Amino acid sequence: MTIKTPVLEEEAPPAPDTSERTTISGGHLVAKALKAEGIDAIFTLCGGHIIDIYDGCIDEGIKIIDVRHEQVAAHAADGYARVTGRPGCAVVTAGPGTTDAVTGVANALRAESPMLLIGGQGALNQHRMGSLQDLPHVSIMEPITKFSSSVVTTERVADMVAMAFREAMGGAPGPAYLEIGRDILDAEVDISDAVVPEPGHYRASTKSTGDPADIDRLADILVNAETPCVLLGNQVWTSRGSEAAIEFVRTLNIPAFMNGAGRGTLAPGDPHHFQLSRRWAFNNADVIVIVGTAMDFRLGYGKRLRKEATVVQIDMDYKTVGKNRDIDLGLVGDVGAILAAVTEAASGRHSDESARNREPWLKALREEEQKKTEERLPKLQQDTAPIHPLRLCHEINEFLTDNTLYIGDGGDIVTFSGGVVQPKGPGLWMDPGPLGTLGVGVPFAMASKVARPDREVVCLFGDGAFSLTGWDFETMVRFDLPFIGVVGNNSYMNQIRYGQIQRFGEARGDVGNKLGDVKYDEFAKMLGGYGEEVREPSQIAPALQRARESGKPSLINVWVDPNAFAPGTMNQTMYK
Repeated sequence: MTIKTPVLEEEAPPAPDTSERTTISGGHLVAKALKAEGIDAIFTLCGGHIIDIYDGCIDEGIKIIDVRHEQVAAHAADGYARVTGRPGCAVVTAGPGTTDAVTGVANALRAESPMLLIGGQGALNQHRMGSLQDLPHVSIMEPITKFSSSVVTTERVADMVAMAFREAMGGAPGPAYLEIGRDILDAEVDISDAVVPEPGHYRASTKSTGDPADIDRLADILVNAETPCVLLGNQVWTSRGSEAAIEFVRTLNIPAFMNGAGRGTLAPGDPHHFQLSRRWAFNNADVIVIVGTAMDFRLGYGKRLRKEATVVQIDMDYKTVGKNRDIDLGLVGDVGAILAAVTEAASGRHSDESARNREPWLKALREEEQKKTEERLPKLQQDTAPIHPLRLCHEINEFLTDNTLYIGDGGDIVTFSGGVVQPKGPGLWMDPGPLGTLGVGVPFAMASKVARPDREVVCLFGDGAFSLTGWDFETMVRFDLPFIGVVGNNSYMNQIRYGQIQRFGEARGDVGNKLGDVKYDEFAKMLGGYGEEVREPSQIAPALQRARESGKPSLINVWVDPNAFAPGTMNQTMYK
């Protein structure tokens, strides 16, 4: 497959000669500040308030990826941050342009993903006069960002952009918002009066490990534990602490479970990699270390952790530590740095004998893992039609390579995949995060291919999820961003349908969640991509391979059993 680097639709005109320029516009200051931050692409939908930023981005060599909906722009900025480790940036116009982006910003907040949303506004001399698309954007964004502010002078534009990025990256990362009026962006100021922060000179180190005494205390706890386990969550990848996490579990001989972006920290087959035995481990462990994961609904608000266990929480955000459940020890800082420090501290205390003493615990976990695997195997290999979702997820898992990024965008179908799909390395799993937002698949795939054109992207959609942002499949075609999309199509919003059936019975189970039988393969072809329909399990693998070989954005429309529900869906407390 030939992978092409995304380019602008048309060759950008040559940059004007600025060697003698003595003034600079606000829009060009935005672009210079983005360049200083390492931003090489923005995601945007055009509007009259923001066009001077585009002009600046062209001069600075920043790609302009224009999409069909502002929600997509915001999700793509979030996705760009997750892939690169640098903040992403979306630029939208005022009013509905900004409100359309709210969902993407809120998703980034709950997922702790650093991004900057820049929104337009009317001129200051029209303040409270009812200018076009005027809304109180800063107030709207305050509850769902780490930083939200107006920029009120052109001279301060670049400084405010740098400030927003500092806030977005401090502690547990998250989104920031800047409102910049049309007059501020269009105005020209003397270059000598405009401060553009120097790259790498306006950010403090964030690799804190907290109190050294607590590092030593945790090392002692783990060395003396008999049946410990660790859950590696989102922040392991956010902090780029995967290598530190691997060294931690291997040195201390601790079984590891992974969730969110932490998936793939240990490759499948690693002796410390466990997946299906987590509940059993939590019920039997004497020490449980929770790394970079809030004790929210995903952990039963802490109730899924054995009361008698010593519970340790490591997180980048002090507000998360000890929330919903009392803990025995909490450490706040960069989770990768903390894990590395604990490994070093334990190395002086750890012995081969204590490592061997843990082997019976690891053996018991492997037996439980094998038992769960065997119980599920018949469904993974099921040959019925409509196709069982577990069979589809199994085929996708078998299809993944060491260079494939897997993206899950959906409800029930992605819940199925969580227990089956195993990424082959760190940074190769993306899902919405704890907000549970549908519609992230296309924008995450878009951002992934813009940031890493050499990486293969496979995205599993629910048919309901794809419908929310699917028109930006055309953007993928337009910018030549090939990816392999798979739609698990059952013509229902099945996760909600299950709950309705449980509460109101079969007769009312389809109310508000029944979808049309949409041929997404034909949709892909209509927009210039590759499409194929699959109705038999044996057709899945060949269709995936043909999509890979097409070198195009693709959709494989797989008809799955509408009456198969994921265990995670059936166990959700809201349906009890």
